[in-house]
Amino acid sequence: MLMKCAVAAVLMICALPAAAQERTAIKEGFVLPPHSGKTILLLRPTVSVGAQSTGGLFEPNGDWTEQARKNSGDALAARQAALGNKVISAPDSFGDDAQRADEYARLFAAVSQAVIEYQFFKGNRLPTKKHDNKAGVFDWSLGSGVRDLPGAKDADYALFLYNKDAYGSTGRKLLQIAAMLGPGLAVKSGEHAGYAGLVDLRTGDLLWLNADAAMGGDVRDADGAIKRIGQLLEDFPGSDAAQPAKP
Repeated sequence: MLMKCAVAAVLMICALPAAAQERTAIKEGFVLPPHSGKTILLLRPTVSVGAQSTGGLFEPNGDWTEQARKNSGDALAARQAALGNKVISAPDSFGDDAQRADEYARLFAAVSQAVIEYQFFKGNRLPTKKHDNKAGVFDWSLGSGVRDLPGAKDADYALFLYNKDAYGSTGRKLLQIAAMLGPGLAVKSGEHAGYAGLVDLRTGDLLWLNADAAMGGDVRDADGAIKRIGQLLEDFPGSDAAQPAKP
């Protein structure tokens, strides 16, 4: 009976929403007024959805990923008007163009992770990122090669989005429960990370980033994707999307 109560208590703890880890930064001096007349190139979101094995390995699920990509695309389309600027979708690309787009999507994810590690956590902040103000110096770039991305010549900025969701398997959840009941053990079940960033297509400078390593919303269903996109575009500079996402 005592064991059943302990397991029930652990399950209740696991069911509680994760503490917000969201961090947002904007390049000093950058302003994007609503309806500025600027054009934003909306790149195809990087979406990866799967399961987390008992051992913690990511196991991609093609059906989940395709459903999440469709749901996210629909949600993004619904939010375009809220961006307060002209938004165009990147054209379909093939060959070298497709490879270039994929490389920059990966680069954006890597730079976002570096910002989280070395900008958002003050204790880890690099010497070149330190400043008297709390936010430090937000100065990151993807390089001027972004101007060669498909559709870049018709836009001022590019909007990158990255999502990775790993849903804990039954074995992983049981391992988490066992670890929480044991002494000094910590096992995380599930991973839900998302980054959204605005990049200057002339210079490659990262102008704004919203990154969250513990996002809400199940992207496998439409309502969850709407919530996720709302979180990703929270505090978008100078637009209606800066309104807080609904809980």
